[in-house]
Amino acid sequence: MREETKIKMLDIRFNAVKQEQLLEEVFRNIEEKKRTSIMFVNVDVAIKAEKDELLKQALNESEMVLADGMPIIWISKLFKTPLPEKISGSDFVPELCRIAAQKGKKLFLAGGGEGVAERAAENLLMKYPGIQISGCYSPPYGFENQPEEIEKMNAAIHSAGPDIVIVCLGCPKQERYVYENRDKYKAGISICAGATIDFLAGNVKRCPAWMSRYGLEWFFRFLQEPKRLFKRYFIDDIQILRMVLKYRPGKSQ
Repeated sequence: MREETKIKMLDIRFNAVKQEQLLEEVFRNIEEKKRTSIMFVNVDVAIKAEKDELLKQALNESEMVLADGMPIIWISKLFKTPLPEKISGSDFVPELCRIAAQKGKKLFLAGGGEGVAERAAENLLMKYPGIQISGCYSPPYGFENQPEEIEKMNAAIHSAGPDIVIVCLGCPKQERYVYENRDKYKAGISICAGATIDFLAGNVKRCPAWMSRYGLEWFFRFLQEPKRLFKRYFIDDIQILRMVLKYRPGKSQ
């Protein structure tokens, strides 16, 4: 994607594009055989990147980085570098799959718990007849610390020969994995899509569109999994206020 579409905010370089433009770019890059990483940044990811240099490097060297969440959009407006719209992986991936089915492009699903990727593939096949799912792979817990397991996943993706690999391992595992391994598994497009595989599999209910528009997607998810998400939303994510002060325009870093 053109360099002029990049906006640096919170020390992360975002692409100032709409979803329609992003989709066009993805399929153009497939035809032109341009290896491309797509990563989505919400408040939680931005905070993790502030403490994790490898994650920040993966984001800033990714060809496409999108604002996944209304708080990021609000911050961009506050900084007077407005991003055009929120683009979340859970919205983007289904549309990508629809177009991929029409164009005959092959997809690979990586991540999720045991059997989740396969259920997601079954649901995609029912929803988008003709879609080509060339493979699924769910690495074991702790795979990121086991070189042999990483190589197994690389080999599975490479042998399947997908045009697009959708990697749903959670942040920062998925971003680190794609950054360090995309030249090994050699898929054209790599998408870090977090919980999207659970949405596709039907394990997790999607947020109503009206709540998403008003920046309440986090609250909807919290109501579904309060024990798991309480610390993330009510303790960890408050740190975004410190980052806004740190990176506000006109402040020397």
